[in-house]
Amino acid sequence: MDLGLFKQYDQEHESSSDWKIMGNITANDLKTKGIAAIEAALAEQPEAIVSVRGKERFVVMDLNHYHYLRKCELEATLAETHRDIAAGQFVIESPEAHLRRIDTQLEAQQSCHITC
Repeated sequence: MDLGLFKQYDQEHESSSDWKIMGNITANDLKTKGIAAIEAALAEQPEAIVSVRGKERFVVMDLNHYHYLRKCELEATLAETHRDIAAGQFVIESPEAHLRRIDTQLEAQQSCHITC
């Protein structure tokens, strides 16, 4: 796995306040201040929590930060796939056989939920 993306992000943000607890925006802030409330919160950190009636409900973030997180997720998935292949943890089969195997596994799980 190429860790360049992670290292680059860490270097760019290591001295900033990005690792602090996320900022909080209330639903009332959004109602009264609109997008300015989001912009203010994201000026200090890459993510902010939106609270509704005192309960944390949503997370907002800059689109570039979202794309970064998606890349991280995809790189982690690719790395996991490479580890599985290297460990021999894969199956070569036809699409039909694959669907039969999945159906069998689902049936086993459902019967376990009923009897377990």
